[in-house]
Amino acid sequence: MQIEPFQIAVPEHDIDDLRQRIRATRWTPATPSPAWQQGVDSQWLRELAGYWAEHFDWRAAERRLNRQPQFVADVHGQRVHFVHRRGSGPAPYPLVITHGWPGSFFEFEALLDRLCDPAAFEGDAADAFDVIVPSLPGFAFSPAPAQAGMSAFQVADLWASLMHGLGYQRFGAQGGDLGAGVSIALAARHPQVVDGIHLNFLPGLYEPAIGAAQQALTPEEENFLRERNEWAALEGGYAHMHSTKPLTLAASLNDSPVGLAAWIGEKFRAWSDCQGDVERVFSKDELLTNISLYWYTQSIGPAMQMYWESRLQPMRFTCGQRVVPPVGFARFPKEINRPPRSWLERTFNVVQWTDMPGGGHFAAMEKPDLLAAEIRKFFKPLRR
Repeated sequence: MQIEPFQIAVPEHDIDDLRQRIRATRWTPATPSPAWQQGVDSQWLRELAGYWAEHFDWRAAERRLNRQPQFVADVHGQRVHFVHRRGSGPAPYPLVITHGWPGSFFEFEALLDRLCDPAAFEGDAADAFDVIVPSLPGFAFSPAPAQAGMSAFQVADLWASLMHGLGYQRFGAQGGDLGAGVSIALAARHPQVVDGIHLNFLPGLYEPAIGAAQQALTPEEENFLRERNEWAALEGGYAHMHSTKPLTLAASLNDSPVGLAAWIGEKFRAWSDCQGDVERVFSKDELLTNISLYWYTQSIGPAMQMYWESRLQPMRFTCGQRVVPPVGFARFPKEINRPPRSWLERTFNVVQWTDMPGGGHFAAMEKPDLLAAEIRKFFKPLRR
């Protein structure tokens, strides 16, 4: 496997083009309504767009991103961009962490510090990790797959080959959102090399076997499924669009930076533990660094494509099917779904379960100290 160092270098004319597009935005007229009731708040979006065009320093963000050791590799014909951060302890444990949508490898900046150098955060150097953070195919600097069919299962196969190519014979996996699906697929398809997986999200398309041969649904499980369906009806329009008509939406979002900022920014507010004020948790610079990665790489369309593939290859388990490697789960209070432990135990060997005191969908950015502590605790007995 060929691996090459990588540095981000967006052409200056792309930055100028972005600013011109924002300044030329044709703002939509809207009937007055309470802020955020019908989607993104127009006043907040205007402020964010104005900051993006006039004050946001992409070059500073680029230097910040380039402080992470980045590489690209050809894995079975798929070019994969990844961060490979070596741990500072005596025997760092290899861990592959996978992001989701609308995130990116940028999500894990603070988490990487705490996992790779725990001693710098009053932790034990023996708990250090070598952390690999690949960009999903079609996201950021990993180009879109050349062929259809790239679901979490195929990504898991790529990650297993990538880790082997990096010299890791065994490793752990962690993820939320789409990354949780990839981590589950790694454990299910490659149990011979995956020691365990830690999750902070359960994919909506995960379904354990339910039938006459299985235990009946508990009241807690019935309540979870009801709440999940209610959430999907009121908040899941984005996912339905991604998984059924991604190209229609991509034509708009790939051409309009303000449209892209609205589509992504609204989710950072809705899915985080921000008490209705997204900038209580994420600065404009953090939000725009992530959004700019989607813009400059034109990855919003290919990123949505993974929802299409996931719909065609849902994560359903059959009667008696078990995922062998142990699972740890951190359940954050403002996550978009909060399954009961028994729902996971129908398929997984859950050995660690924690109800977290704060945080939401973007746990690595919102609560990096809490998440890092959970990850260290889970993998401690699995280290070789």
